[in-house]
Amino acid sequence: MSSPASSVRSLYEQRRTDPDEAVKLIRDDDAVVAGIAAAEPAYLLEALSRRGPDLRGVSVVQLLPTSAQAYLDPATTEQIRHNSLFLGGPSRAGAQAGWIDWTPNHFSEIPSLIRRGQLRADVAVARVSPMDEHGFFSVSLGPAYTMAAVRVAREVILEVDPHVPFAHGDCHIHVEQVSALIETDVPNVELGTTKVGPVERAIAGHVAELIPDGATLQIGIGAIPDAVVAQLASKNDLGIHTEMFGDGILSLVEAGVVTNVRKNEHRGKMLAAFALGSARLYEFMHQNPALEMHPVDVTNTPHLAGRNDHLHSINSTLAVDLIGQCGSESIGSAPYSGSGGQADFVRAANISEGGKSFIVVPSTAKNGTVSRIVPTLAAGTHVTTSKNDVGYVVTEYGVASLRGKAARQRAGALIEIAHPDFRDELRERARDLHLL
Repeated sequence: MSSPASSVRSLYEQRRTDPDEAVKLIRDDDAVVAGIAAAEPAYLLEALSRRGPDLRGVSVVQLLPTSAQAYLDPATTEQIRHNSLFLGGPSRAGAQAGWIDWTPNHFSEIPSLIRRGQLRADVAVARVSPMDEHGFFSVSLGPAYTMAAVRVAREVILEVDPHVPFAHGDCHIHVEQVSALIETDVPNVELGTTKVGPVERAIAGHVAELIPDGATLQIGIGAIPDAVVAQLASKNDLGIHTEMFGDGILSLVEAGVVTNVRKNEHRGKMLAAFALGSARLYEFMHQNPALEMHPVDVTNTPHLAGRNDHLHSINSTLAVDLIGQCGSESIGSAPYSGSGGQADFVRAANISEGGKSFIVVPSTAKNGTVSRIVPTLAAGTHVTTSKNDVGYVVTEYGVASLRGKAARQRAGALIEIAHPDFRDELRERARDLHLL
């Protein structure tokens, strides 16, 4: 009788193939759900591009692509069309030109959209760790929506790479669930360091002052969140419940300020839905029981994240109007990124006892020529965080606390943290809008 280990190894060998053979499982009109960011299976997607001329009506559904695949081309949209759940560099121009689709969503709700069939997942493709002795792979770098896709897909195709860490949490796929797999040996995508200047440090200082010992943190991506992290090294007993696990959080762990002992949910554990950072970050994740990677409906659903007392969320925006609406994902009507988890965590912080949500934004753009505090959002701007949900807005000039405030009070508070060069103009426009 064969041992369990030999049995799963036999299944592994039966499913092992090369990329061009693996993508033959994809049919016309299939929706292919691909892993997020560093969990993106680039070799499989390259093979799909090569097969493109033989296909019709295929869509690749993905959040935050990192590689410029050949099918990201207006000439190939009848064969393969990209459908973005959050735009990245490779997909932004195509979405703005109209030949890449983009689907509005809250990050937390993507798994339920997949389970309910509102977002199709005929084929799931993802980059995973090597298989363990029990037959499990870890989609550690991005279980976000991949786990939901795996559970409903007709075909599951994996790209197995030794550089992918094996993490704890609900991020495991058994070889019996797999239709085909390929093997690669390619370093993980790494996120470059951000440039932190005096504006970012000033904003971070205002935020850090309002974060107490024992707070649970959700930290977004970018220079300002990184600057906030740099000013939290003197805090005690911080917890992590976030969507993205990155190097900023790792620096807090290494400084000894993250213990997770005051969390109400998953006490003693850090939770995240995807990881993007340095090789050092990925090494830290491997077989580390202090970190659990979970689907995004576990990390981001407001009533679940909000069970943690003193949940503090930190996210950035592009513009804020005088009643507090935040346009964080478009420039006018032109899509730029996506809603992501910003609204999820703003609402979660509002639910949390003692929670706070911070929307951080430099006071100006374009070398000081444009105010990011505006009378009204530009026509067509996609509102990411509503006026009813926004908590604290922070610029380098201070903090505007908006919850429970009348429109007149909000306008006054936001003008006070705008750049001084624009305050008189903002006051004049506010009077025109009957906000002052």
